[in-house]
Amino acid sequence: MKVLVATEKPFAAAAVNGIKAEVEGAGHQLVLLEKYTEKQQLLDAVADVEAMIVRSDKVTAEVLDAAKALKIVVRAGAGFDNVDIAYAKEKNVVVENTPGQNSNAVAELVFGLLVYAVRNFYNGKSGSELLGKKLGILAFGNVGRNVARIAKGFGMDVYAYDAFCPKDVIEAAGVKAVDSQDALFENCDVVSLHIPATPETKQSINAALVGKMKKGGILVNTARKEVINEPELLKLLEERTDLKYVSDIMPDAHEEFCKFEGRYFATPKKMGAQTAEANINAGIAAAKQINAFFADGCTKFQVNK
Repeated sequence: MKVLVATEKPFAAAAVNGIKAEVEGAGHQLVLLEKYTEKQQLLDAVADVEAMIVRSDKVTAEVLDAAKALKIVVRAGAGFDNVDIAYAKEKNVVVENTPGQNSNAVAELVFGLLVYAVRNFYNGKSGSELLGKKLGILAFGNVGRNVARIAKGFGMDVYAYDAFCPKDVIEAAGVKAVDSQDALFENCDVVSLHIPATPETKQSINAALVGKMKKGGILVNTARKEVINEPELLKLLEERTDLKYVSDIMPDAHEEFCKFEGRYFATPKKMGAQTAEANINAGIAAAKQINAFFADGCTKFQVNK
């Protein structure tokens, strides 16, 4: 089988070496397309491959149509909104992600952003501490659980809401489960977002919800920019001069948010999974999942069933 690694932003060399060892060790052929600059390069590269590993690369209907032999795409990371999963299903192409591999990296970044925010973006003025503050985690998946673990080290009081995770599972992790998103925002000093971008969640983080936060509330977004209702959040930040918003995803309305100096920060590029360890873990996990798929049809991490 021919396995394509298509990465406009390449994996670390150690990750590529690990992927190569896994793929070739299973008797498959590895093809690399790194730092490509034109869509046509990707369309040409997918023409005769049976499997594909991507990072944030767009796997559109056009790409899927060009990949006549494709059977599986693995997105090295948790999010998979860069892949047209519905069309892939129509084409009988399995789409998988690699949940958990980037989780600690994203969770650590949450606290990098959060410490920066509570210390007033290091502007020399007196800030506040995280000890004793209430942290709300929206979605208690792999990242959310790591956020909870780290928050306990800071001495924070940790709450979580997840419509798909039972309360007893949340509470078994030493976290207080709440009954709704509204309750999370009402009760917590900080809310950290870990929801995927789905039709149900897109623009769901709006003024009505964020406006429930206590005075001095901080919203942290290391999920997806699409979950934020940007016009409403902009208006709310105008009205609530006590609120802060920090993110590793630059909003579409970044320039408008920049007027809230001292209350807004976003990294130039998405940074959550940008660690050497996460890069290696996700890449090698993707290769192992492809090998398992071809060996015995394993689709444990399929996201387009």
